Amino acid sequence: MSNFAPYDKPEWGSDVMVDVLRKLGLRYVSLNPGSSFRGLHDSLVNYGGDEITMIEVPHEKLALGVAHGYAKVTGEPMAVILHDLVGLLHGTMGVYYSYIDRVPVVILGGSGPGAHERRRPNIDWIHSANVQGQAVRPFTKWDHEPRSLASVPTVLGRAYRIAVEEPRGPVYVALDAALQEDRLEAPVPLDDLSRIATPPSRLAPEPSALAELARELCTASRPVMVLGYAGRDPASFDVLVELAELVGIGAVETHWRLNFPNRHPLNVTGSDALEDTDCVLFVDTKDMGKPTQKLDSTTRTISSRVPDGARVLDLGFGDVGISSWSEDYAEALPADLRVTADTAVALPQLLELCRGLVAADSLIRAAEREKRKADLAARHDAVWQGWADRAAEVADSSPVSTARLAAEVWEVVRSHDWVLTAGTAAEWALRSWDFDQPHRHPGKQLGTATQIGISLGVALAHKGTGRLVVDLQPDGDLMFDVGALWVAAAYELPLLTVMFNNRAYYNDWEHQERLARHRGTPVERAGIGMAISDPEPDFATIAKGFGWWAEGPITDPAEVRAAVQRAADHVLATGKPALVDVVCQPK
Repeated sequence: MSNFAPYDKPEWGSDVMVDVLRKLGLRYVSLNPGSSFRGLHDSLVNYGGDEITMIEVPHEKLALGVAHGYAKVTGEPMAVILHDLVGLLHGTMGVYYSYIDRVPVVILGGSGPGAHERRRPNIDWIHSANVQGQAVRPFTKWDHEPRSLASVPTVLGRAYRIAVEEPRGPVYVALDAALQEDRLEAPVPLDDLSRIATPPSRLAPEPSALAELARELCTASRPVMVLGYAGRDPASFDVLVELAELVGIGAVETHWRLNFPNRHPLNVTGSDALEDTDCVLFVDTKDMGKPTQKLDSTTRTISSRVPDGARVLDLGFGDVGISSWSEDYAEALPADLRVTADTAVALPQLLELCRGLVAADSLIRAAEREKRKADLAARHDAVWQGWADRAAEVADSSPVSTARLAAEVWEVVRSHDWVLTAGTAAEWALRSWDFDQPHRHPGKQLGTATQIGISLGVALAHKGTGRLVVDLQPDGDLMFDVGALWVAAAYELPLLTVMFNNRAYYNDWEHQERLARHRGTPVERAGIGMAISDPEPDFATIAKGFGWWAEGPITDPAEVRAAVQRAADHVLATGKPALVDVVCQPK
């Protein structure tokens, strides 16, 4: 046993910083080590002890990815430390994705020293910037550089509050290296920290506006709701189901969060319900266009799926926190009524208003609602039958079809309390698994080079729960951050990774094929610069080299389930990660 005992009285500036982080309740900090925060690092280890668990990662973008996934599950921020300017620049993509996905992250950066006479020649100069936070200011909620140790508690407390206040997002605070390394000359009081850091109450709707929205919804003949980020509050999952069943509303998922059970008969995602609606309600949806528009990818021609004359209602944050730089808010679409509110507050109120309106309706209206619900259920069943038919057509393909991959993994995980991390195997998991509880899926990934990092954070958040955490992992994504495998092994994350390995950056390959057909250029040359082959990475061998249990590559669909079962058994028995490499069809 170690005889180490952390010292219990702050002696250095960085000790005070650690005291602040502890009082803020931060449980984890992810980092790739750097000299600009050597003082803070020492204090976390030798003054803070193990109260804040340090997660070491091989790249700053992964540090953000882990915090991103953790926050999506828990709603709580992790701390992330980025080394000076260069570490910040490495981590910028992770900062940006946490910003557009509305997750709270408290990002700390070592900086300077700001006093030039205390800088080391060359290295402290080329790694420093004048106002370091400028590099991420367009896609953080707030940034700051405290100039004195006495101001650190207030700045960090405010940063924490801003990060967790809805709509949530990342904040960045640069901590001067000299402030970290200065010996403490006088106590720094922390008594008022909780009064600074506690977030305000949630944003409630204007009562008359919400009442009008309820009337619009309940008097519509064919209402449909498009669901965005409401599922960040797990309680909204059941509220949305009750609202849909009460009023007879079809639910269309965007999958940015898990908002609605996918097998529920009123879930009409993938159907033509939007083309037939007379009223669309957007629920905490930033991008109103993507789920309601048809796109010709070749010509970039867009047309609306919503009929002319349909009423458009919007309930959510609207323009609260909108960026002047990032256009993640997407195209501005016309709406007949916009109600600004946090849906965690507004949805239960909307449900109560609709209860009153429905109770006052005639028997004729009640019969119409039941007929509408039956119609929506028929659309739901037709979509699911179509997916089943498509899956059956390619069930015996080798390499393994994506539909078969998702189905075989489902047969293994369905008997456990499972969680799907970020990837959905080209949405086939959403078409075959049963997402019956809000914790099943924190929301989909945001593109290549985001999935493995988020998956690590999701697994960290569920560590110790006994849940089987499943990552349907694309090969192109893992190629960006293969060192992430070390993190899962080092911190014994309960992660079952099944490779969705089509040996290509296939999303872009599809674009090249479309363009080739449109331009008349050779389609067979579309794969140049897209394939991950010659050589094909041996992901099982790579994973074993990082300490994982691993098996593969597998090309025979009949062998997938048994291999996944062996991997799942390992994860459940040991709490440690396992990988199965399955070679798949492109999509």
